[in-house]
Amino acid sequence: MASVVRIQTEDFDLSHELAALRAGNKSVGAVCAFVGTVREWQKPADAHSAQAADLAVQGMTLEHYPGMTEQAIQEMIVVARSRFDIMDALVIHRIGALATCDQIVLVAVTSAHRGESFKGCEFLMDYLKTQAPFWKKEATASGAHWVDARDSDDAALRKWGIVSKNA
Repeated sequence: MASVVRIQTEDFDLSHELAALRAGNKSVGAVCAFVGTVREWQKPADAHSAQAADLAVQGMTLEHYPGMTEQAIQEMIVVARSRFDIMDALVIHRIGALATCDQIVLVAVTSAHRGESFKGCEFLMDYLKTQAPFWKKEATASGAHWVDARDSDDAALRKWGIVSKNA
């Protein structure tokens, strides 16, 4: 029961990754996967304002500390295994320059039953969003800026009984 963590610049193929994750394991009854993408997100309440066009995300650059990031994600998977009856987990996170609609992250979890798979996948994504050492810079028409931790991400982690280090 090995987990796989990859940090990479190249894109990934969901069907290929899921087939590899469950290959040869006849006990797998459920596979849950989450794919996150770069979206064109407007911050102002009025998305049709002139200011919204200046703040629309045109792309994103992700950075990390090699070695430290992979270890942190492996530790997240250990925590997920202690909480849920999951068999395997796969986390692929992209780094470098990404355009809108590009895939950023894949979190996939296998288990015997769907409930554990759903919970394990959601937990890992919530944990990854707040605790993994990644830095994101969004590019907009008005310039580039580093993305701060969001209160909504910290709240998602709190539902698992974990207080974010960002809080």
